[in-house]
Amino acid sequence: MFAGIYHKKRVLVTGHTGFKGSWLSAWLVHLGAEVAGFSLGVPTHPANFEVLGLKDRLLHFEGDIRNLHAFKQALKDFQPELVFHLAAQSLVRRSYAEPAETFETNALGTMNVLEGLRQQASCRVGVIITSDKCYRNVEWTWGYRENDTLGGDDPYSASKACAELICQAYLKSFFKQDRPKVATARAGNVIGGGDWAPDRIVPDCVRAWAAGLAVKVRSPQATRPWQHVLEPLSGYLWLGARLWQGDQAAAGEAFNFGPPPTVNESVAELIAALGRHWPQAAWEVEPVDPQHGRESTLLKLCCDKAWHFLKWRAVLPLSETIRFTGEWYRTYYEQGAPPMYDLTLRQIQDYQTRAQAEGPAWTAP
Repeated sequence: MFAGIYHKKRVLVTGHTGFKGSWLSAWLVHLGAEVAGFSLGVPTHPANFEVLGLKDRLLHFEGDIRNLHAFKQALKDFQPELVFHLAAQSLVRRSYAEPAETFETNALGTMNVLEGLRQQASCRVGVIITSDKCYRNVEWTWGYRENDTLGGDDPYSASKACAELICQAYLKSFFKQDRPKVATARAGNVIGGGDWAPDRIVPDCVRAWAAGLAVKVRSPQATRPWQHVLEPLSGYLWLGARLWQGDQAAAGEAFNFGPPPTVNESVAELIAALGRHWPQAAWEVEPVDPQHGRESTLLKLCCDKAWHFLKWRAVLPLSETIRFTGEWYRTYYEQGAPPMYDLTLRQIQDYQTRAQAEGPAWTAP
């Protein structure tokens, strides 16, 4: 997988204790990488990082991405060859309550990562993950392309647009030579086992249903390009591999990673499908509190660039995405943490097998 690039490579993941970061770290360990993580503690309880026992499977640096000195010290100690930057304040509603922290973490934190990459000689590749919300969203019906206008009406979205602009400045000013090779990645709404963040629909569902309650839903008609967490992670890993190989079509570029345009279901449809994997699932509409701020109701990505230049595409139909997700949470709530690392690896292997049948470039031997 991924041309064997990650076997025995030193890879640092920022935000490795978060939902996506913990899945990425587990996959890198599975690929034979020597993995380290840099993160400000464990974000939730329970947390996928703890459930999978990842602290015993990688080198764990605890630090704030807003602290450049601490991050540079981690780079110096570990000497990574590749860096995946996922550390972020990732919640839209929280960004209204804590806008300064959101901008400091997402914009200035990204600047610190780029500054570290610039100064650390061991770093050859950097993949900077921002968000699909970095685009100025006018809620049109077609997908946003990588050259569409950046922006954001809420602090979270604006902070991610800022992160992209900072990346562009570093790429033009400092990363013109051979080292490091850097690109940015933008992904749509991600679901999968192990997410317990507040104000996200799948974690809200499983918390309520595990307690025998009806989940409260704010915007049942809002639509999102739902995808399993492994889909964009395969894109990030393949992008990193292509940068390592010196692919000039990847270096300095931004890429969207999302499902086909036909996958754009409403919150209500997602809950109904997930509920089929959970006995006595129920939900009810909760009026939106204007103090919590507005969220977009329609957001889609165009991923043609990832296919054209990277030969990457999503491979799981939504039914399988939901089955993977439901299986993971049902196992956890019925059996607890002990089987979850093995189940996670099995889902990674099942995903790889399905991808091989579909034939995206990252699966080639």
